[in-house]
Amino acid sequence: MILRRLIFGLLLQPMAALGQTLEECQQAAEQNYPLIRQYGLIEKTTALTVSNIQKGWLPQVSASAQATYQSDVVSWPDEMKGMLGQLGVDFEGLKKDQYKVGLDVQQTVFDGGAIRSQKEIARQQSEVQSAQNEVHIYNVRKRVNEMYFGLLLIDEQIKLKQDLQELLGSNEKKLASMYKNGTAAESDYLNVKAERLNVVQQVTSLQSQRLTLIRMLSTFCGIEVKEAIKPIAVTESPSMGQRPELRAIDAQLRLADAQEKALHAALMPKLGVFAQGYYGYPGYNMFEDMMRHQWSWNGMVGARLSWNIGALYTRKNDKAKIQLQRETAETNRDVFLFNNNLEQMQQNENIERYRRLMADDEEIISLRSSIRKAAESKLSHGIIDVNDLVKEINNENAARVQQSMHEIQMLKEMYDLKFTTNQ
Repeated sequence: MILRRLIFGLLLQPMAALGQTLEECQQAAEQNYPLIRQYGLIEKTTALTVSNIQKGWLPQVSASAQATYQSDVVSWPDEMKGMLGQLGVDFEGLKKDQYKVGLDVQQTVFDGGAIRSQKEIARQQSEVQSAQNEVHIYNVRKRVNEMYFGLLLIDEQIKLKQDLQELLGSNEKKLASMYKNGTAAESDYLNVKAERLNVVQQVTSLQSQRLTLIRMLSTFCGIEVKEAIKPIAVTESPSMGQRPELRAIDAQLRLADAQEKALHAALMPKLGVFAQGYYGYPGYNMFEDMMRHQWSWNGMVGARLSWNIGALYTRKNDKAKIQLQRETAETNRDVFLFNNNLEQMQQNENIERYRRLMADDEEIISLRSSIRKAAESKLSHGIIDVNDLVKEINNENAARVQQSMHEIQMLKEMYDLKFTTNQ
């Protein structure tokens, strides 16, 4: 992961001086987002879980030690003791204190698919976690879009304000010359100068906002973003790629299938072999132990078939719960697709609205420019006062700002639609 980020950073360095594209910022932000490390953690956790489950096929060894004192033990009947006593044989019987130190080894031969189903559940749970993680990382793109297009909008505003500043400066010089020649009042000159200084303050404020946004975007992407490059207009596609949210729902459905198979495995019989051995008293030869109170080695091997039908008691409810999980996932899919379609409709309508607005922007700017030039001519001939000129200059600048905003907002809607459809 570290190597991949290093290579990605080296690839971006030659482009740093020219600025970063939207796609480059999105890719850098995804690689820089802390949740990207979650993928490796999920994989490692799943590998450990599956490995532990697989060890269910290994022999299960348990050691035990016990010491007991019983209220009664197996003994000879009194008549038998009497007869044996007459023959000179003394049977003391078993002692009430008994001791064992033993080892028990069990090996599963057939488990009805229980271990296999448990491993499949672990893998599907990992897929669900990875898909949900992908949803969070995919949403990083939208946050980058907000900051990136916000930066583009501020850059356009700064550029237009600087153009306005130059235009006001040009008229300020004209009025300064007219004032010296006595053809203009000092207040007219000072009015235009004050308006220019007001624009200078606006540029300073916008540059401060730009610096803040640059820092936020750079921190979010993990690279130094110097300038945003205006992206090209994209043609929206009616088809939709598979969003991570839909892949997460598919993973939940596959998990439900794996859980249902585990219910079937729980009903299957289990076959295993075992070996038991212990050192203690009494042993398996009880008659010998009645005569000699000595510890002995004892052992047993065998096979065991077990069938636990207790799973039948809850099987119906368990299957119903799994079915509810499926229905919930399908409902979530329908809700997501419904909201996604509504979002696409709104974004498509916004794109068309901005296109219609932009169709008239150029003509409005041309008209405002002609009116402003006429006002400059009228002012030089004393037909209008300076307030009328400043008004027309601001109107022309407002038209240019409006055109720029319409273009950037349309581009933003296009790339938001691209995010919505995962194109």
